[in-house]
Amino acid sequence: MSTPKEEAFYKDLKEKLNNTTTWPSKYLYKFIVPTDVEKINTIQGHFGNMGAVIQTKKSKKGTYTSVSILVQMKNADQIIEKYKLVTKIDGVISL
Repeated sequence: MSTPKEEAFYKDLKEKLNNTTTWPSKYLYKFIVPTDVEKINTIQGHFGNMGAVIQTKKSKKGTYTSVSILVQMKNADQIIEKYKLVTKIDGVISL
């Protein structure tokens, strides 16, 4: 269950997206995750079969991996739904 702070964030994000975007539109997700193949694969799995372009890059020490995902999205609700799925993964930071 989401906290009131999270719900306010997503409500604000939805409003901003709807005011600045014509749907459908490409959207770039950026996540930082501890370098763990299972976690990275889980993130990528949430965007499977969507035609997403996914790029990963390890940090200098290899402790963290950035995951960038460019994907065509139908609307702001779909974008928020993906954020909610991915942020459930332990240690993931969304940018």
